[in-house]
Amino acid sequence: MLVAELEEKKHEKESALSERVPPLKLSGLSVQELQALCKELHHKIDVVDEERYDIQVKVAKNENELQNLSQKIIELKGKMKRPALKRVKISADAMLGALLGAKVKESVDFKANLKTVKKEEEKKEEVTDWRKNVEAMSGMEGRKKLFDAGQ
Repeated sequence: MLVAELEEKKHEKESALSERVPPLKLSGLSVQELQALCKELHHKIDVVDEERYDIQVKVAKNENELQNLSQKIIELKGKMKRPALKRVKISADAMLGALLGAKVKESVDFKANLKTVKKEEEKKEEVTDWRKNVEAMSGMEGRKKLFDAGQ
């Protein structure tokens, strides 16, 4: 089956080439006739290249259009990304006014309703020079003093 298809394509290709490009007869031509033949072939090549370029441009244009349409289909299905939200600076009074409407006419002092928290200051140990207490803290007596001071 594949062999038959390959043979058929090969036959179609040969028939198309024989129609479009006649076989060249170069024997017995003078220099000027050869130059004219070359110019004619160059002209045909230019025409074919222009057609190929035009077809490539059309294909690229159609591919872009297909891509845009598929993007629109995806957007219509609702699978599009959400846009980034913009930050809006608004005061608390304006926010309450927008939420509650005309019900709130006076401004609310939020700071007055907050509880006060007392901060406890941590006791900082005094930093002393360790060289002064080396002799007093040496040995078992010094360790006992440290143990007793810790309790």
